[in-house]
Amino acid sequence: MSVTQAQSDMRQGYYSGATGILASSLAWFVAAGFAALASPPQAVWALLIGGMFIHPVGLLLCRLLGSRGSHEKGNPLGLLAGASTFWLIFCLPVAYLLSLWQPALFFPAMLLVIGGRYLVFATIYGMRLYWVLGLVLAGAGFALAVLKASVFAGALAGAVLEAVFAIACVVQHRRFAAIMPARERRSQH
Repeated sequence: MSVTQAQSDMRQGYYSGATGILASSLAWFVAAGFAALASPPQAVWALLIGGMFIHPVGLLLCRLLGSRGSHEKGNPLGLLAGASTFWLIFCLPVAYLLSLWQPALFFPAMLLVIGGRYLVFATIYGMRLYWVLGLVLAGAGFALAVLKASVFAGALAGAVLEAVFAIACVVQHRRFAAIMPARERRSQH
């Protein structure tokens, strides 16, 4: 399987990752709600717990939108996706400990971590959109930390940014899906 074939398989299987971005956005919106209506620690926990549901919700959305929610066995990019998940999980204790010292820094730290993970998705899906998404999230995290933004502002920024990029990714996926049958016909000849 070539890199291009592996990326195409990942895009077909996971709706180009758009459903994962959307599920992540929903978790961030829930955290923003807790930040506005409850307390900073509850907002932190809302994102940590909500984060555990991003993958299953993303897979459910994949299936609802007509993608299979999986990749072909032997696709090496599946291993890369898994490795990036472990990296994200390893960063969670650092962000959480940071929140115990300064709660408002949790969400900027998470934006930096998640932004870094999305850079890996640029290779997994073969889409420049993930470079932009990763750098925008990281830049927002840095700016929010420097500006000493509130917990609510940090959570809301993550929610809105991911929602916007989820929409952009859906648009790109639909364009990709529309040209896929023609590509497959050409590759068979």
